[in-house]
Amino acid sequence: MNTSIPQAYPQSSLQMGGEQSGPFVELTLVMVAGASLILLGIMALLAFSFSHHDRIHARLWLIGGGVLLPVGVLIALFLYSESVRPAWKPIPPPDALVVTVQGRMWWWEVSYHDAASGQRFVTANEIRLPRGRPVYFALTSQDVLHSFWIPALGGKMDMVPGRIEHLLLTPTVEGLWRGQCAEFCGTQHGLMALDVLVTSEHQFASWAQAQAQPAPAASLDHPGRSAFLRHRCNACHDVRGLAEGSQGSSAPRGPDLTHVGGRLSLGAATLPNTPRDMQRWVNHTQEIKPGARMPSGEGRIPHSELEDIAAWLSSLR
Repeated sequence: MNTSIPQAYPQSSLQMGGEQSGPFVELTLVMVAGASLILLGIMALLAFSFSHHDRIHARLWLIGGGVLLPVGVLIALFLYSESVRPAWKPIPPPDALVVTVQGRMWWWEVSYHDAASGQRFVTANEIRLPRGRPVYFALTSQDVLHSFWIPALGGKMDMVPGRIEHLLLTPTVEGLWRGQCAEFCGTQHGLMALDVLVTSEHQFASWAQAQAQPAPAASLDHPGRSAFLRHRCNACHDVRGLAEGSQGSSAPRGPDLTHVGGRLSLGAATLPNTPRDMQRWVNHTQEIKPGARMPSGEGRIPHSELEDIAAWLSSLR
């Protein structure tokens, strides 16, 4: 696991980490102020009525406190929210990094296309972004309705099967941010999170160049690779350069594992990515994340081979 990561921030829509997050924070504060104004106004009228109940007709209370005050404030809040609402279909600048994210039960497939460098590669359950560069997300789903949300970077967008939605974000603060599926999508919805690491342009370029390469050739003779192929793990997982992929297989596809050892977490941010946790994940998948489409290795694969597979996967960086 990469230990030289920037500061990790809490998952909060009030923590501004991108250009698009500012209007959302401001809108939240204005909405809270508007709701407080309505509450205080109603309470003030209620207090006034206790000492002047015999002077004002009840209908005036209903019209003033029950209709005019809340309707006036709510109309003002609506007009304000419309003025700061982002474009429905944002147009990306020419230098934007294009990232396609496909929601699956219960993980994320992430594909990069950098027009500047021509690089294309696929990873999973983790997004790395360069600070200050616009990122154009293409969002879709393979199975059910998911929702893509990185609270500190901008708004959320539903991921609808058969459709592609778009979201334009520009991260401005380096650090580790947390994303989350914001639409209930099944039993493991709560364990469908997303690590989002914002780094400098130089660090991102180095990482992207490494990701575009096949898995390290030094892993070719590792006993874990032989066990991986022998037990048909490659029926669902690709490891570019070292194992035949799942193309053409009728089995459901799993995450690309080409550089899985260098990711920050396992199982869509369910476990930290350490050799010990890698072995736990391979051995006890259904105990850690019941309902996931990956079966537990324990009971099917000899323990020594499970250890070899986990060790080999951890070495893929």
